[in-house]
Amino acid sequence: MLIETPGRDTASLFAALGDRTRLSLLTKLSDGQTRSIAGLSAGTDLTRQAITKHLRVLEEAGLVISSKVGRESQFAFRPEPIDDIRAYLDSVSQQWGDALSRLRAFVKT
Repeated sequence: MLIETPGRDTASLFAALGDRTRLSLLTKLSDGQTRSIAGLSAGTDLTRQAITKHLRVLEEAGLVISSKVGRESQFAFRPEPIDDIRAYLDSVSQQWGDALSRLRAFVKT
């Protein structure tokens, strides 16, 4: 059984999620509210430029979307890529579970 990967580039999703700052930004956005760069940088030691860099990575991975409101960009979380990753990991888990079951059966015989 081959593992089917989600439609998106799985590696870029894991790479985007593999940074503590980006995870923190996603946590802030996961409440469903849109936020500006100024709102996301409030209470952190990060510059707006650093926040922007991290948001670009998240946007390229499909985890956030941006829209212009006046002069500011507003960012929102997109949960669909997380659902894709969850389905992918479930598939990997099932494959390993099946492989271990076959190994147990083989060892017992």
